[in-house]
Amino acid sequence: MKKGLLPILLLSVICQLSGQTPSRKFEPVNFSQITITDSFWKPALDVVATTTLQACIYQTEVKTPRIKNFEKVARNKNEKHEGIFYDDSDVYKALEAIAYSLKNRPNPELEKKADEWIDKIAAAQLEDGYIGTWYALGKLDQRWSDMSMHEDYNGGHLIEAAVAYYNATGKRKLLDVAIRFADHFDSLFGPGKKHWVTGHQELELALIKLYHVTHNKKYLLLSHWLLEERGHKYAKGYTWTDWRDTAYAQDVVPVREQKEITGHAVRAMYMYTGAADVAALTGDEGYMKAMNTVWEDVVHRNMYITGGIGSSGSNEGFSIDYDLPNEQAYCETCASVGMVFWNQRMNLLTGDSKFIDVLERSLYNGARDGLSISGDRFFYGNPLASKGQHYRREWFGTACCPANIARLVASVGDYIYGASGTDLYVNLFIGNATTLKFGKTEVPITLETNYPWDGNVKLTFSPKSKVKFAAHLRIPGWAQNEVVPGGLYAFDDPVTPTFSISVNGRPAVYTMQQGYAVLNREWKKGDVVELTLPMEVRKIKARPEIKQNTERVALQRGPLVYCVEGADNNGQAWNFFIPDNPSFKASFQKDLLGGVTTIQFQANTIQIAENGQSVKTEEKTITAIPYYAWCNRGQNPMQVWLPLKVKDIKINYQ
Repeated sequence: MKKGLLPILLLSVICQLSGQTPSRKFEPVNFSQITITDSFWKPALDVVATTTLQACIYQTEVKTPRIKNFEKVARNKNEKHEGIFYDDSDVYKALEAIAYSLKNRPNPELEKKADEWIDKIAAAQLEDGYIGTWYALGKLDQRWSDMSMHEDYNGGHLIEAAVAYYNATGKRKLLDVAIRFADHFDSLFGPGKKHWVTGHQELELALIKLYHVTHNKKYLLLSHWLLEERGHKYAKGYTWTDWRDTAYAQDVVPVREQKEITGHAVRAMYMYTGAADVAALTGDEGYMKAMNTVWEDVVHRNMYITGGIGSSGSNEGFSIDYDLPNEQAYCETCASVGMVFWNQRMNLLTGDSKFIDVLERSLYNGARDGLSISGDRFFYGNPLASKGQHYRREWFGTACCPANIARLVASVGDYIYGASGTDLYVNLFIGNATTLKFGKTEVPITLETNYPWDGNVKLTFSPKSKVKFAAHLRIPGWAQNEVVPGGLYAFDDPVTPTFSISVNGRPAVYTMQQGYAVLNREWKKGDVVELTLPMEVRKIKARPEIKQNTERVALQRGPLVYCVEGADNNGQAWNFFIPDNPSFKASFQKDLLGGVTTIQFQANTIQIAENGQSVKTEEKTITAIPYYAWCNRGQNPMQVWLPLKVKDIKINYQ
């Protein structure tokens, strides 16, 4: 694109915006309108509200200099910065998680701590609106000179935290700091000003959130402009010479021309989330087409069975199609969090439930795995196999993941419902209570379920007077014999799953639309919808192109992917193979790992003979647990993809 065309394009967008109408099929119901009662998620929310956030506070204030850097800037005594240039972002992510938690579970002491941090952040903001401790402490003359230094990434997380805290508490102090920063950035960059390619995408999606809360269109336009900057070789200042020419930065071609996932997984997720947001607000068909094309490349060729993405540690992202190693899987927790963000936006944009199928897979497996059951240990990467070398850590030098998974869990209510006019969309089966409005009628809604441990979902509508609306119930792909859209994985058993829907005890009349069962009728107080989903244990095989999974199967029950861990199997997880027609027994163990359903089956194990010189085959009972729960009992071996042949067995001779 010629340089002169970009301002013209933005001007045309301004014209469109003057009379624009959002192109989303429906809007999400905010978590703040929902009271979660779920037996699976509420304990996780409670742990985040207490243990996880306290761990974040301790690490941010005591163990690391993150808060100290803001204090140093405010003192203005020529002190040196300590830590990494993107550390500010972890403070902001923790504040965002605190904001969500305060809405779920008010806590005056926690709010006081957040206000204390906000005062220190505000005191560190410069007169022109700039905020960033790395450059403010001795390097101010170099600010905005190196696009790789995460100034905009830090600023994006500031904005997200500010919007969340304002929505949760009504307090404007941090929001005003964020607005001043955004205005400072806007004064330097944009059509007719300096070029800028964000080194780590985040500001793009954050500006959309700022637009929603302020209704100031310049933030939407600035987000759109940032996306349009990419792919024109404007990047400069990076530490390696060929950065701008690599796929690492998703900067090879303009966003609307992208057809495949490349480079850094988390950066890609944040950029595509921002692009989907902009597409929804501008009606930009180029972005819509590109997002669908890239999504297919991710899900059809580059996604793990857990919903995790990013196979390569060398670039924290992608290599080639179907390259999905298990033990060496990178699968950063933040990338799975990003998959939740992006797939929600795609669902809102299209009204297609396939995006929630992927969101659910990432949420319950790849992302949830990043947080320990105790709430104070974390995974950065999430491998699908281990010989025992992996373990959960208290913290990381690059500490993006702990606060990121905390803010996702604390705001999980955002992903349950959608609504539009006379339509209700039930996307996730999480026990809750809420009240929504259809026309002029308020409708209290309760959702009761023991999901994901069983497939029974009960919805009760209690309007004061009769009201007509269409209830769209997502029927997961796995309940219709589809593991994932696109066929990267497929069920390897003859089960034909069935689901059923009733209204007030009688079979319901419904139509299927884009993966939703639609019940369009007049509802009265006390109407009950019951959805029953199949919960058989299913074997899954991968496409033959995924060489790492040849002659192996994975186990899934409901939305959960399972693994075999040494803690349940005499310290072994690599010494068996699956027989041709295994019989699976699922049972709930309330005292195991916070309460989980385990799967048991008979398998052929290879044991060392008594003479110590040979091996023998012996049938034993193998126990599998949900993947998200592994490594909560210390370091031990684990596998998701289980061998069907003897040749893939590893024997521990210790």
